[in-house]
Amino acid sequence: MNKNIRNLSLFAITWPILIEVFLHMALKFSDTFMLSFVSDEAVAAIGVVNQLMMFMFILFNFTAMGCGVVVSQFFGADKPRDVSRTIANATTINLIFGIIVSAIVVIFRAPLLAIFNLEPALMEYADIYMIIVGSTLFTQAMILTTFSALQAQGFTKDVMYISLGMNVLNIFGNYVFIFGALGFPELGVTGVAIATAASRALAMIAGFVLIYRRTEVRIKIKHYIELKADYVKKMLNIGIPGAGENLSYNASQIVITALVTLLGTTALATRIYTNNYMMVMTVFSVAMAKGIQIYIGQLVGAGMLEHAYKRMYRGLKVAMAVSVAAGAVLAIFPEFFLGIFTDDAEIIAIGGTLLLIGVLLEPGRTTNLVVISSLRAAGDARFPVIVGIFSMWGIGVLLSYVLGIHLGYGLIGVWIARLADEWFRAIFMILRWRSRKWQRML
Repeated sequence: MNKNIRNLSLFAITWPILIEVFLHMALKFSDTFMLSFVSDEAVAAIGVVNQLMMFMFILFNFTAMGCGVVVSQFFGADKPRDVSRTIANATTINLIFGIIVSAIVVIFRAPLLAIFNLEPALMEYADIYMIIVGSTLFTQAMILTTFSALQAQGFTKDVMYISLGMNVLNIFGNYVFIFGALGFPELGVTGVAIATAASRALAMIAGFVLIYRRTEVRIKIKHYIELKADYVKKMLNIGIPGAGENLSYNASQIVITALVTLLGTTALATRIYTNNYMMVMTVFSVAMAKGIQIYIGQLVGAGMLEHAYKRMYRGLKVAMAVSVAAGAVLAIFPEFFLGIFTDDAEIIAIGGTLLLIGVLLEPGRTTNLVVISSLRAAGDARFPVIVGIFSMWGIGVLLSYVLGIHLGYGLIGVWIARLADEWFRAIFMILRWRSRKWQRML
């Protein structure tokens, strides 16, 4: 058994991830807040583009997610050379893939944005943002890979510090470019895009520096060039199904966003403002899901299966309690929280109802985040994809259209569909974990 597993603590792994996830959420929150000084149209346009960008991030996770799980298992089994080779292979694959995706996003940005049928004013904002941020998407591919590799070895504090630096730089860039402070030109949406691209590039460099400082067996140049079939296959066996589940979710959200655009700019802005607070509800759950994936991956690698089984439930209970409590606070004071972004009475009224539905939705979503991450860490990555594709599209998208568009319930109908989707999947995920079939796959 790896000596590092003996005193392994889920809390020690998770609390830096919580800070990292909170910083990531705060960055989106600050982007939206600062863009609201430009206009609600700017918020809506960048919100749509970021939906596309999130879809691209999931594509990068095919390798990054698989890398994280495989590295955690090798780390738990005390195989440092395999850890290094896995990181090198994952880096090469994602760098090539990231460059290709960056080129595709820039070249085909017009047809990609046409999916959402944006108004001309929104399209202008969206186009410039996609050119600047889209051309540097490969840096995000590298960030995801290095962060996953560091966290899988337990270096979650390092990732937290990089995230903190990236957020500070991004917020500073937003401030000076949006408001023309400190002698910088007032660039609005263009400035936000520049700040985002620059902060990610610096975070990528920092990630590589720490990979070389922290990984026990130093990665050699030839390891990046020599792709080993065993490592690549092991990563993709986890990464493709794992990222596939996230890919399906984000694709379904893009379709739902396209449906919401049919309801008008006000509805689109309401969805974006409300989603910012929905992220607040899930910040602890997302951190717990990331932490427990690392934790269970290491325990599985060390052969501690019963301990892994029990620890998932403990993590789930804590995550659910915190997320529901956060959601309740937001739902009780919607005027205050939504009023930070806008003074539009219609947005605040509808958004308040959506936050209330969000409290009912949150236990289901928390269950999915934590249990699916646990199944993936144990090598059971295909089952969540199968159930997810059926539920996200057969329930989430279909009901969003029926309730939100066809029957005219608008965003409230879309949120009810979202609730049904999350709870349906959550029931199946819990049943899967309890069956212990994942233990027989090792």
